[in-house]
Amino acid sequence: MMSSLNLLNNVIGVSIIYIAAVVPFTIWMLRGFVAGVPAELEEAAMVDGLSRTGAFFRITFPLLAPGLVASGVYAFLQAWNEFTVALVILQKEEYRTLPLWLRGFVQASATRATDWGQVMAASTLVAVPVIIFFLVVQGRLTSGLVAGAVKG
Repeated sequence: MMSSLNLLNNVIGVSIIYIAAVVPFTIWMLRGFVAGVPAELEEAAMVDGLSRTGAFFRITFPLLAPGLVASGVYAFLQAWNEFTVALVILQKEEYRTLPLWLRGFVQASATRATDWGQVMAASTLVAVPVIIFFLVVQGRLTSGLVAGAVKG
């Protein structure tokens, strides 16, 4: 189907598949966070003089921020670590994602040995952006993982 739409070896094609795979579960996960925010808080803010938009951005959105961060981390990791779809859709070598690039360090032939030093160095390079991402969102992530799990 992607071939008939000319979306093979195309970032748009693989992005469409990633979005279709990740968004449903992310929305379902966000539902728990949204259900945990009482509507009375927004109503009280509107009684105090805020518009509906103002109440959302000043009251509801800050309460949803941990859930948005937790869902964003999930979606990011799903797309970052995805291997199979990229292997099928991105057939040309110049369009490889990082997991496909990392696979290139493992030798498939029986005559050549795998240089595990190179594999570990490349794995470290692949992990550095994820570590930086987690350091940036760490505070919101820990509160977000707990906030949607408890209903009060």
